[in-house]
Amino acid sequence: MNYRIAKGVFDLLPTDELAWRESHLWHYLEKVIYELASQYGFREIRTPLFETTELFRRSIGTTSDIVKKEMYTFEDRAGRSITLRPEGTAPVLRAFIEKHLEQQAPIQKFFYIYPMFRYERQQAGRYRQHHQFGVEAIGSSSPLQDVEVIHLLWTFYERLGLKNLTLQLNSIGSKESRLRYKERLKAFLKPHISSLSQESQERYETNPFRILDSKAEQDRTILREAPLILDSLSEKERENFEQICSLLEEASIPFVRAPYLVRGLDYYTNTVFEVTSKQLGAQNSLGGGGRYDGLIHELGGPDLPAIGFGTGLERILQTLLAQNAPLPPKPAPTLFFIPLGQPAEKKCFALTCQLRQEGLDVELDMTGKRLKAAMRYADATGAKFVAVIGEDELESGQLSLKEMATGTTQTISIERLADAIRTNT
Repeated sequence: MNYRIAKGVFDLLPTDELAWRESHLWHYLEKVIYELASQYGFREIRTPLFETTELFRRSIGTTSDIVKKEMYTFEDRAGRSITLRPEGTAPVLRAFIEKHLEQQAPIQKFFYIYPMFRYERQQAGRYRQHHQFGVEAIGSSSPLQDVEVIHLLWTFYERLGLKNLTLQLNSIGSKESRLRYKERLKAFLKPHISSLSQESQERYETNPFRILDSKAEQDRTILREAPLILDSLSEKERENFEQICSLLEEASIPFVRAPYLVRGLDYYTNTVFEVTSKQLGAQNSLGGGGRYDGLIHELGGPDLPAIGFGTGLERILQTLLAQNAPLPPKPAPTLFFIPLGQPAEKKCFALTCQLRQEGLDVELDMTGKRLKAAMRYADATGAKFVAVIGEDELESGQLSLKEMATGTTQTISIERLADAIRTNT
């Protein structure tokens, strides 16, 4: 039987026809993430790939598209309903509550690099197994915390060299403010129900806020005249939003006010934000997040404020390549040994082990091919230097070190090989 990969997923390979699927670029992203998260005081957390289904139903909301259409849910052998992780916040909060992490410090800041699983239509940057970098900051309701989280996300994109991005910002207020706005929105939409898309007509009763996120052209036309959620906020909530805007300006982070931005998860409160890129087509979100004050308490934990974001690694890599951003070269050995004969193999293997212990990237030809074919193989690996060792080299203790980029060679002592390589790299 000829086995093939399942739809909506992909392999990460050392080389790939789609460059963003090359594993060394993922290592690069992860390296930047670890360095940046540490600078901002976020610590890594890792949770299981699956959780009880009720955790996601309770946190994300039963009317969300994720819960209604996209979760990978199954029963285990004991008949328990289990779901593969569709988003990162709920598992972090479950661990936070279960392990009583609020007792360790008044503010807890976590980051994760997770695979997520959603059964959705495959399109640019969206896959049924996709990967996210996300953060969760728990314990502070200060506008400073909102801006720190946004600043981290924006700095991440800047450090990677991404350009032409737009930061959209909004506040959707508290639960009470949203209830006020919900009635105003439904009153506005009622005369237009028959003109809305079928999906928005269904959302009118179950989750009218999601209509604001519709991409259907007839919905966008109607929504141009819709009431603004900012007009339903309390005075304190509006002041909080203005403080955040002021702090972003202070931090020199450009943003636009997006009065209809609501995001796709039901647990958000107050601040919501999204970063978009024109390189991603209609589904142009690169990353985003917001506050979810009250969610920890709803899940059975202490009543603590919190804010976070998630950003998809696939979409980041595709955007980096589309913008020709600077990316690291593929890893390649510094030195490639070609042994000629069994005694030379033994010596080259010993040298390879020794030089690796000394911190050099060294490869050894094990194909047994003729010299010409072995040189082609060495060139294909991208090796900087090639050293051929045969009977003459073993007898003299000298070898010719060839620099592949220039074709120049130098004769050096085998015992001085490591020093010669370090001098020339």
